[in-house]
Amino acid sequence: MAASRELGTPGDSAAGNGHRSHLGIPEAVFVEDVDAFMKQPGNESVDIVLKKLDEQYQKYKFMELNLAQKKRRLKSQIPEIRQTLHILKYMQRKKDSPKPLETRFLLADNLYCKASVPPMDKVCLWLGANVMLEYDIDEARLLLEKNHSVATSNLESLEEDLDFLRDQFTTTEVNMARVYNWDVKRRNREEPPKAVVA
Repeated sequence: MAASRELGTPGDSAAGNGHRSHLGIPEAVFVEDVDAFMKQPGNESVDIVLKKLDEQYQKYKFMELNLAQKKRRLKSQIPEIRQTLHILKYMQRKKDSPKPLETRFLLADNLYCKASVPPMDKVCLWLGANVMLEYDIDEARLLLEKNHSVATSNLESLEEDLDFLRDQFTTTEVNMARVYNWDVKRRNREEPPKAVVA
């Protein structure tokens, strides 16, 4: 069976067969019959086809770079959220105690300061972009638990997308090799046999 198109559109993999869409990553279609593939409109020469495949390969590389950055950011956020949740749970247990909470906080790099924190039912959370909001401890805990579950599911989704992207790399590389080898064989068939000097 010949590949009817060079690359799929973003929704092809998710549209009819129930698979999850991979962040709009186009699916590389395996070129089974190179002869039929090269006869398709837009595939006038091997150079044009290889250039298209190389462009697609470079796009996949760019997507991989972006997804890897998102993955690193999520991998650093999840432990921070988990640690903040742990602290909030501790504060919830201690909020009814009359005794102040003794702790240390980071004043500067490698410089900590002792602090005595009275029991309280409010906390401030950094939301990002220099924004901090005050929450009840229960509200803050719910928000952080939600953020933790969203970040964890996003990380799993990113892992799947990176796996899918690696498959697209492989398919595109194989397609490039098949088209190149097809061209070498075609040129060898068209070339007249060389005379052997004895």
